Amino acid sequence: MNAKSGNSFVKQAAILAAASLFVRLIGFLYRIPLTAVIGDLGNAYYVAAYSIYTAAIAISSGALPAAVSKLTSERIALGQYHNAHQMFKIAMVFGIVLGGVAGAIIGFGATPLAEFIGAPEAARAVRTFAPTVIFVAMLAVYRGYFQGMKTAMPTAVSQVVEQMFKVIATLLLAYVLMDEANILPAVTGGTIGTGVAAVAGLTVVVIMYASVAKTLRKRANRDTNYKHDERKFAQVCAILHTALPMIISMLIYSSINIIDQRMANSRMIASGAFTHEQAQELFGQFALKFILLITLPISLSVALSAAVIPEITSSNVKMDTRAVKRKTDMALRLSMILSIPAAVGLAVLADPILALLFPSHPEGGWLLRYGAVSIVFIALVHVLTGTLQGLGHVKLPIVAAFFGVLIKIPVNHILIGMPSINILGAVISTIACYIIAAGINMYFLYRHTRILPSLSGAFIKPLIAAAGMGMVCYIGYYNLEQFMPTAFATVLTLGIGGISYILFMCLVKGFRKSDLQAMPLPRKIRGLLLKL
Repeated sequence: MNAKSGNSFVKQAAILAAASLFVRLIGFLYRIPLTAVIGDLGNAYYVAAYSIYTAAIAISSGALPAAVSKLTSERIALGQYHNAHQMFKIAMVFGIVLGGVAGAIIGFGATPLAEFIGAPEAARAVRTFAPTVIFVAMLAVYRGYFQGMKTAMPTAVSQVVEQMFKVIATLLLAYVLMDEANILPAVTGGTIGTGVAAVAGLTVVVIMYASVAKTLRKRANRDTNYKHDERKFAQVCAILHTALPMIISMLIYSSINIIDQRMANSRMIASGAFTHEQAQELFGQFALKFILLITLPISLSVALSAAVIPEITSSNVKMDTRAVKRKTDMALRLSMILSIPAAVGLAVLADPILALLFPSHPEGGWLLRYGAVSIVFIALVHVLTGTLQGLGHVKLPIVAAFFGVLIKIPVNHILIGMPSINILGAVISTIACYIIAAGINMYFLYRHTRILPSLSGAFIKPLIAAAGMGMVCYIGYYNLEQFMPTAFATVLTLGIGGISYILFMCLVKGFRKSDLQAMPLPRKIRGLLLKL
């Protein structure tokens, strides 16, 4: 990969990753006061409603950023600007229609849907998500269009604004509506906050689009490549052909939350060892502590996936096989370089991190200790899925998703029903699900491209460095906590751990020279790392 190409890819990934990190960090911070207000039981109801909402998003718009990004980048790579702009307009209509249908389904079917997953109390909260689905669908199309033009800033800015509004609106409404005798109004207030945030994010991208709309229309009108003009019907078919497999794949993965919610309640209660409330509280620990914490490092791989789709699509349509292989290898290595230490760090510091983030409800560290390894396999699935989609193999990830979930269901059924394992069964089944899905996706990638990630660069060296970092974190924390508050010891240990990982990676030559040159680092820091 030449320097310009590498910088372009890493720059877009870095912008999306920075936004994702900020969004997830703010998400962590607002969960602390939200948990203090509604507790683990309220969290369980909130997650029940949110799992139905995410399924609706998967149906209506979850795949639209990737699909629109791929279709746009294909046409721009070939100089077909008129087709790219027309594709955007058709995708917008497509998104609004899908969003309207999905919103109507959860709006009118809120009660039976909530009863199906074993949380009938969440029906009202589900209903308030209905209009939000339409706004998110429109937002997804705008983001996909900008990403297809290899411009990540609109997506990043809108994500930050959306999250800020979500935090403010959710906490404010939950606090105002909180009733000690009934937490459900506060839960509903939290779901309304998501709608307010979606409108704010949509407003941002509309303003950013309006600022360049005139230029985009002029470029489209100057496109003299008329012999390649596509009919609208053909573009609708292209959207369906690309988006539907992505939607199915995403819907399968999003169903995991519903499967966990449904089976966790029924199987733990069936074991005779837990009441309905106890089962809900344990699921609250799983959903809004374990899942919440592992999504922070996973968000980096999601950003890599979003960045790699237009890059690989562009190289693929130009028949540049060498660039495809190099970009794929870089995405996979960067994903593992970020994910492996995150998994080790969360496993080693599980209890201190939960005590730091949720001082009034610190339970759940055992789930992180056993389940942090799932970060690695979930990250692999995201990047491999994005790579296959960028190469045009949009149907293959469906197979991986299907078999992954197919394994998860019986593992859930057996393990959650054991009183000694209970909700940990959902963690173990999640690991099994993503191991299977990652393995199948890796097989498809090799079968169709003969590309395999560097075993040493992507796995062995990051694992060695992360193991060293884990020892530093373990020894450091349990010494520091002897003479300073636990919260300070945790934060300081995390900082020391991050620095030690970078140093260990340099010692084992885990960073390639091209990686460091492409990364947006200050010149002095880059030079120092290159010398190590």
